Amino acid sequence: QVQLVESGGGLVQPGGSLRLSCAASGRTFSSYAMAWFRQAPGKEREFVAVISWGGGTTYYVNSVRGRFTISRDNANNTVYLQMNSLKPEDTAVYYCAADKTLHRQYYSIPPTGNFGSWGQGTQVTVSS
Repeated sequence: QVQLVESGGGLVQPGGSLRLSCAASGRTFSSYAMAWFRQAPGKEREFVAVISWGGGTTYYVNSVRGRFTISRDNANNTVYLQMNSLKPEDTAVYYCAADKTLHRQYYSIPPTGNFGSWGQGTQVTVSS
């Protein structure tokens, strides 16, 4: 099991930027893919982005591709989500999640059930 703690959320104006961080502990971080999901009020949790265990492969939901960048620092057990050109519809609680299985790479939206460890979430609000 791995413990995940997100940080970096907040209130930002449309067009602004935020960088979310997710610190991991308790398991070999570098061997597992990591992902970001989000959940807006009244909506289901949705996939945002995923990065492979080595960092060489990434995949994004269409609505954020070109605006968000997922990255990881395996030396410091941290995954990041850089969010640029934010829109009001990006408002949600953002969660990081760790894959259950070693050494997976994703080339499409992964099933939520593939991820067995979740953080507590960090609120992102995009509003003027």
